[in-house]
Amino acid sequence: MARNMASTNVTYYRNDLASDSKGSRPVKQMAAPKAVTSRVRAVRTFKRADKSSLASTLNFMERLPSEILFKILSYLDASALFSISHVNKLFNQLANDNALWNKIYIAELGKNKRRKPKRIDEMLLKIATVAVHDRDAGDWKWLHFKTVAECDMDYGLRRLGLISRYTGLPNQTEHVLRSIHVTWELTVSDKSGHEGTYEPSCSEFCETSVTLCWTGGGCLPNYQQISTLQLHGVRRVALDCPGLKAPGFRSLMAKLDVQDLTKSAQVIGQDKLVELKLLQPGIIIGVWKDRCSVAFVMFTLHFHRLVERSILGSAVCPYVMPIIKPPFDDIDPEYGLHGYQLHIVLHGTVCNIMSQSFSKLFCQRTQISDGLIQLTAISRAILARHTPLSGSITLPWRCEALQGTVENCCIMSLTLLDEFKKPFWCVASPVSMELEKTPVSYDYDGEHFLIHYQDSDGQMKMKFVWMKEQKQFVLTNLVVYVTVSKVNKHFSREY
Repeated sequence: MARNMASTNVTYYRNDLASDSKGSRPVKQMAAPKAVTSRVRAVRTFKRADKSSLASTLNFMERLPSEILFKILSYLDASALFSISHVNKLFNQLANDNALWNKIYIAELGKNKRRKPKRIDEMLLKIATVAVHDRDAGDWKWLHFKTVAECDMDYGLRRLGLISRYTGLPNQTEHVLRSIHVTWELTVSDKSGHEGTYEPSCSEFCETSVTLCWTGGGCLPNYQQISTLQLHGVRRVALDCPGLKAPGFRSLMAKLDVQDLTKSAQVIGQDKLVELKLLQPGIIIGVWKDRCSVAFVMFTLHFHRLVERSILGSAVCPYVMPIIKPPFDDIDPEYGLHGYQLHIVLHGTVCNIMSQSFSKLFCQRTQISDGLIQLTAISRAILARHTPLSGSITLPWRCEALQGTVENCCIMSLTLLDEFKKPFWCVASPVSMELEKTPVSYDYDGEHFLIHYQDSDGQMKMKFVWMKEQKQFVLTNLVVYVTVSKVNKHFSREY
């Protein structure tokens, strides 16, 4: 109460003095009452005593024998011990002691009902062959965090078993990623060799993909100076340490040579402020139009094996997806050409524009053309299948204090399942819509637009008509093209 009253009175006198000093007549300084002056002195004395008491406490702790300090630290749990290791060099050295972490490891994992993975038991066996005090400092600390992370990871992976009948993907992908504390980091290197690692400014989960965005804010180098981009998934240990970054284990997901990709980068959209450059499917860089610096970097990741890709690789090597082939069939003459199921989502960074599934897609052997297998989901000739969109095709963006919307751009997430309901071709990438010059349509009176996506595995074409009166897009044609080589490799055929 004394502190609040003193600060209020002092502020009053200063404001009064400032207001009088603006006048033409000289101002006589008003002396503060003695009671206020004494309170101010008391506050200042209290602050000095508070600071000196903290310093004296640390000095006293540092003068204690190491045996007593170890005894004190032995009562701390993992979170507290990790926090105190950031106080100073002495406590960092003491808090990394193997004996302390060996005790925590045995106590906490003894209570843990979740079974330790076999790989942890193997690491524990190797470490146990060497006496605790003969190990390098921090070995048991690392083993404790590694074991906790591995237990959480195994628990999360077991929850991926429930598969959606529409997407063929695990229903709990987002929940698992959050429950095992997975995040992502972007490492940016410039031509001079300087390197910086950044956490995403925002992450937006959609039905079958997640969009990650890193804003520039003066931290990212100039677009022309970026040499490489690396995306890592990071598994963080669950610790109650506010203000401190918990230990994490990194898994390389992508490494891009930006200098090579810049030569073929495609501008997929722009507004008054930024220009969107598509480096490769799923990755765009927003560049400020007036100064060519980076406004943001955006990655779009498909849910197919996203958890495994985010946690099971190493810091330098990505996770290698297992090759799962369907049963061999030499009886069906068109094996691999029918039974496909498509789930496609169009969305911005916040809300869905459309989400729809199509089953029983097929291609007759005689229809294979130009090395592509054509799977038609919506035919222009069948009006009943035409689908109105629930929103406009736009891609909103946000960067520090600025934000905008790029027209005729959105994010596409495509999931194609084979006849055994297993993911066959999965894509998540920003796409652009262009005005299409087509003959006059007798079914619709409006402008025609086309979204065309293409990569080494196939193509996707979506055609729209803008209904001016309804102010709405209608999807009139949707066709997926898969390369014959991909089908032959997957189904062991020779089409």
